Amino acid sequence: MRYLIFPIFLGLSACAPMAQIEPRPGQAEADDTASAPPPPRDARTVEQFDTTSAAERVAAASPSSGGARLGETVASLGDAATPGFWMETPLVDEVAPGRVVNPANGKSVEVELRPVDSGSSRVSLAALRLLEAPLTELVTLEVFRQ
Repeated sequence: MRYLIFPIFLGLSACAPMAQIEPRPGQAEADDTASAPPPPRDARTVEQFDTTSAAERVAAASPSSGGARLGETVASLGDAATPGFWMETPLVDEVAPGRVVNPANGKSVEVELRPVDSGSSRVSLAALRLLEAPLTELVTLEVFRQ
C-alpha cells in the first residue's frame, strides 16, 4: 500500500504552484538597461550567444578613461544568455557604470557594474570577447567605477 501512495504524492506535488523566484539585488534594474536582445533558444556558438551589435561593441570598446579604481578581481564568464556588457562583482554595492581593463593586453571595455554577494566576479560574454580574455579561464581584471 505504501508503494502506491508514494507515486501519487509525487504526482500531486508536481501540480503545486511554483514559488515565484525573486531577482537578485540590482537584477531588475540591470535587466531594464540591457539593449541587446537575448540569444535565441537554440544558440550554441559564441557568436549566437553574443547578440550585441557592431555599434554597441565599438561604443563599449571605447570607454572614457579615468574613474575611481575599485581594485582587481578574478573573474569568470557569467551567464552567457544574459546579453550586454556587464560585470557582477562584490566591488560595488549598487548598479553603477564602470570600466574593466584586462592588464594582460591593456584592452578596456565599458560595462555596467552589478553587485553580487559572492566573493567572485562574473563578466558578460560580450565584455570578455572585447577584452580578448579566454572564455574558459579565470582572468584577473582591473575594475573602475565611472
